[in-house]
Amino acid sequence: MITTDLAPGSPCWIDLGAPDVRAAAAFYGAVLGWEYESMGEGGDMEGGMFKKDGKTVAGLGKLTEEGARSAWMIYYAVTDADATTQTVERAGGTVRVPPRDLDDWGRMAQYDDPRGGQFAVWQPGKNSGFELADETGSLSWTELYTTDAAGAKEFYSGVFGWQFSDMPMPGGGGGAYTLITPAGQPEERMQGGLMELPVENLVLAGGRPYWHPVFNVTDCDAAVAKVTGNGGSVQMGPDDAEGVGRLAVCVDPSNADFVVLTPATPS
Repeated sequence: MITTDLAPGSPCWIDLGAPDVRAAAAFYGAVLGWEYESMGEGGDMEGGMFKKDGKTVAGLGKLTEEGARSAWMIYYAVTDADATTQTVERAGGTVRVPPRDLDDWGRMAQYDDPRGGQFAVWQPGKNSGFELADETGSLSWTELYTTDAAGAKEFYSGVFGWQFSDMPMPGGGGGAYTLITPAGQPEERMQGGLMELPVENLVLAGGRPYWHPVFNVTDCDAAVAKVTGNGGSVQMGPDDAEGVGRLAVCVDPSNADFVVLTPATPS
């Protein structure tokens, strides 16, 4: 489970780069019940925070990178963003945004893994990260779709020290799903997974790997109806996954992907 006790290597923040900030705020407000708190209007600095029940759950900013697709960026907690950057480069990754301070909030950097999957790190200052996780309307899981599962394991274990365990894909369709746990943490702190897919299944990112967030919802089907009713679409589902819950892979009106999940009730 993802918690707000942010152990190194665990997800601590997510933000969305969107071409239309106001439209994105309205969409996620309708789908996830988020409230948007603006930190600036107009220009490249337009953006703000999403909140759920008064607690910060994510960020939203204007997409300004030429040729970039709208997408969610997942940040992982680190104790030293500069040292992590050196490790990323030694492991074959690429630095997209070099380490930089965001006032006294903290220090961040963004990268591509060796296959092109984008991710980021956050070295906390005054701000540790999101204030709500694994609850309704907040991040409950992270997931990587990649063309090279073995290479992804090697890279991310080198960068974060993640622990991996494989399980058969639900439904008996063959293949494996890899579960991710932060270094030194027990299995109940599992935070995400990765799965290998053929390049033709990664059309959203032009064939490159990509991470996406999974959001906890009380009713997956109702959430999907809100997605489609507010200009989004559904790539897969809603489907039941044994031991996991009912989920759907969705795309917002600007083509950023995410998953909504109603967790299975413990037996």
